Formats: sequence, structure tokens, C-alpha cells
Amino acid sequence: MNERFFLYDDTTETKTRFVSFLGERQRFDLAIVKTDRFYGKYLVLDMQSNRFAIIGRDDLDEPGYLEYAYRLSEEDANDLRSFLNEFIL
Repeated sequence: MNERFFLYDDTTETKTRFVSFLGERQRFDLAIVKTDRFYGKYLVLDMQSNRFAIIGRDDLDEPGYLEYAYRLSEEDANDLRSFLNEFIL
């Protein structure tokens, strides 16, 4: 068997917030992970859809980003964006 080649293998401290809320049309169950790994951005996991994205303030301001990353309608993405705008500084 060949020796395994790692590009990196790090362990880091994280702070994780689990939150569930109802939008106008759907429920969101999120795990929001804060770490030094992503240059001040958050790893936001949507446990209902099994999708995740690395999100910072610039990503929230990018038109269509949440719709694409989480495969959401514009209306549902606005619910998620509204919540994340309160959380992500």
C-alpha cells in the first residue's frame, strides 16, 4: 500500500452555534462554525439540506450567492440572509 500524502492535517479550536428558526416558507436548522481557518468567515451548515458554505459579510452582499450555495428560492434566501445579517458582522 502506498504512503498517504496529506495536503494538510490540522486541528483547531472552534466555536459552534446551533440554531433553528422558521422562515416564511421553510425551517432552517443551522450549525454556524467560527474558526481562524477561513479568514474571519463562518462555515454555515444547513442540516436540513445537507449543504454548507463559507460565508462572510461580502458573501451576504453578493446577489444570488445564498440562492446558489443552498439551492434556495429568492424568498427563502432572503429569510436566511436576514438571519445571517444579524449574526455575521
